[in-house]
Amino acid sequence: MDDPHVHVEWTVPSTSADTRALTASVFGLVGDAPRTVRAGCGAQVPYASTSPHPERVTCLPCRDHARDRHLRYAVTIEGTAAMLGADGVQAALAAARRLRDLADRFG
Repeated sequence: MDDPHVHVEWTVPSTSADTRALTASVFGLVGDAPRTVRAGCGAQVPYASTSPHPERVTCLPCRDHARDRHLRYAVTIEGTAAMLGADGVQAALAAARRLRDLADRFG
């Protein structure tokens, strides 16, 4: 039976897309997107059934996974802010705020 839900990738979704875009722009090569990926709920789903946008994700376990993942990243970024210079601290705190906002949208 087909799964009607839209999921979130287990790993950071934009990483693979960003890597393919960078490779295409630098070398003129376009890598294939994976056919299936591990979703936040643990299921193996078609890549086309995933989205990084909270408004599109309909799988509740995936939404919970994405929310938790973004909150963990925000805490990590805030923890590294102390090691940065004055400009870096502001940038890190802004990035953490954006991650917390994104987590709230998944929640």
